[in-house]
Amino acid sequence: MRGRSVIGPGASVGFNCEVTNAYIEQGSILGHRIGINRTLLGADTHLSALVTVAAIHLSHDMRRPDREVILRLPDGLYRCRTAQFGALIGDNVQSGNNFSLGPGAVLGRGCQINSGVTLGPARVIPAGHVVATATGPDVRVRRRTGTSSK
Repeated sequence: MRGRSVIGPGASVGFNCEVTNAYIEQGSILGHRIGINRTLLGADTHLSALVTVAAIHLSHDMRRPDREVILRLPDGLYRCRTAQFGALIGDNVQSGNNFSLGPGAVLGRGCQINSGVTLGPARVIPAGHVVATATGPDVRVRRRTGTSSK
């Protein structure tokens, strides 16, 4: 745990995780070897293992990021007014292992992220959807069945 990170009651952070300037809501679980930076993680979320959330865009000098992170929400753009912001991960999100999120990614409540997924910057996945790898470089997103998105 680094910086001004906050971990809620009943939350658990596993072996070899790095949590920097992040907020982890109650009951959430970080498996092992997870790196999240400047990320908001909702309640009762489970991230399995080998998860990375990038908090800056690639730039000429990575020590001095200069590109503002923007969230591309369904109702328009939201400017973070900072060059360093990870992701918004909603309540009850469940994941497989080995996935990556670019800066400004948003995972809605009740999403399921399968293993091996990489979501680029500012990608928004609506509540209650499943994200799975496709046979090519793109990912497949579909509505999650059998559960509510709360």
